[in-house]
Amino acid sequence: MWTLSGFADEISPDLDEQVRVLTELGMSQLELRGAWDTNIADFDDEQVERIARTLDGAGIAVSSIGSPIGKVPVTADLDEHVARFRRCAQVGRRLGAPYVRVFSFYPRDAHDPAADRDTVLRGMSALAAAAEQEGVVLLHENEKAIYGDVPERCLDLVESVGSPALRLTWDPANFVQCGVRPFTEGYEMLRPYVDYIQIKDAIAATGEVVPAGKGDGEVARTVAALRADGFDGCFSLEPHLAQAHAGGGFSGPELFATAHAAFTGLLREQDIPFR
Repeated sequence: MWTLSGFADEISPDLDEQVRVLTELGMSQLELRGAWDTNIADFDDEQVERIARTLDGAGIAVSSIGSPIGKVPVTADLDEHVARFRRCAQVGRRLGAPYVRVFSFYPRDAHDPAADRDTVLRGMSALAAAAEQEGVVLLHENEKAIYGDVPERCLDLVESVGSPALRLTWDPANFVQCGVRPFTEGYEMLRPYVDYIQIKDAIAATGEVVPAGKGDGEVARTVAALRADGFDGCFSLEPHLAQAHAGGGFSGPELFATAHAAFTGLLREQDIPFR
């Protein structure tokens, strides 16, 4: 039975509203990126304890920390960034999250990411080493315009770093927005390293983000292949149906429910049980 999660700050900045909508949709997990207009990396200890009490009371677990780590220029101070990661990892451990979502830095020249490969690999290796120390696993997201935005560079990252603490999360919409046909061009290559799936779709001609199955992200084909492979990970809704920006996106309660209905509809079409 597959497990559904989601970036609940796309529902509302208010944690209680996030919990209410998730509960109404029958979801028992969330991916924690923020609450009260505060990013996960900036929560103080009191806020973390408030989150823990609220989620425990509602019976909702944290599937992953949706951190902003690595979504900075490759020239950023690495020591400071690793320290910021450690805070995210500490919050994740307190909330029982096994994963921390990360990115692989913005290259200096978007047209020549390879020029910064060595610096990127040093940064990702440092983050992976810190993750091993902190007892969490990094999930690299294929965000557009970072070093690892296309399948070949995602593969380069995970194989070159070579750490058990660095795995991949699969985002079909981001691949589409980079001109990639996700399943056709990336699935076979990356599947051995994929532990987690983010659910959003996009239209290739415009880059517009749409509900799962409504765009060019080959979501149904990917779902069928994952089932055939025996995938037993988490599927995290990240709809971006109202707005998208560098820090994430927003959908609101109704559009989040639309995204949930679209993806669960695909699962029902293939007789895949979920919770």
